[in-house]
Amino acid sequence: MLEGKTIAFLVAPEGVEEVELTEPWQAVRNAGGTPRLISTRPGEIQAFNHLDKGDRFPVDGVVGQVAARDFAGLVLPGGVANPDYLRTRPEAVRFVQDFFQAGKPVAAICHAPWTLIEADVVRGRTLTSWPSLRTDLRNAGATWQDEEVVVCDATPATLVTSRRPDDLKAFCQAAVDAFAA
Repeated sequence: MLEGKTIAFLVAPEGVEEVELTEPWQAVRNAGGTPRLISTRPGEIQAFNHLDKGDRFPVDGVVGQVAARDFAGLVLPGGVANPDYLRTRPEAVRFVQDFFQAGKPVAAICHAPWTLIEADVVRGRTLTSWPSLRTDLRNAGATWQDEEVVVCDATPATLVTSRRPDDLKAFCQAAVDAFAA
């Protein structure tokens, strides 16, 4: 399904919700794709299980040294600290914008839409997120829905969003489907 396709996973050096990284990563692998971990610094990232430190993962590429053209799609895992950090890094925001400008699918879960808001790519789109982002998304011009997974096919790029770790099964399937299209 994803043979020959490489999918970027953009995360901060620390703060990503581990399960929101590892389950979509495994789904991409199971579908025959190649996941690549992209961050703002080389080395390793520190994942978290809510507020507790989780595992560390090696970085495959650094924002600013890789480009959207190198990937078939983008996954933005959540965790509160992860997207909050990414939205303050211009090179990370540009990386996200480049996927939309290139018409490549993007999948974001939980708090990850904060980075999408900063990238100014949610206006006119329908999506979901962790409930506390509802007002932020509406203020940025999006329509927010309280659904397990929302797939918005508005141009220029398909956007897959989910609310929380409990939605991961639906999120992973919808993301893989979008990347395969």
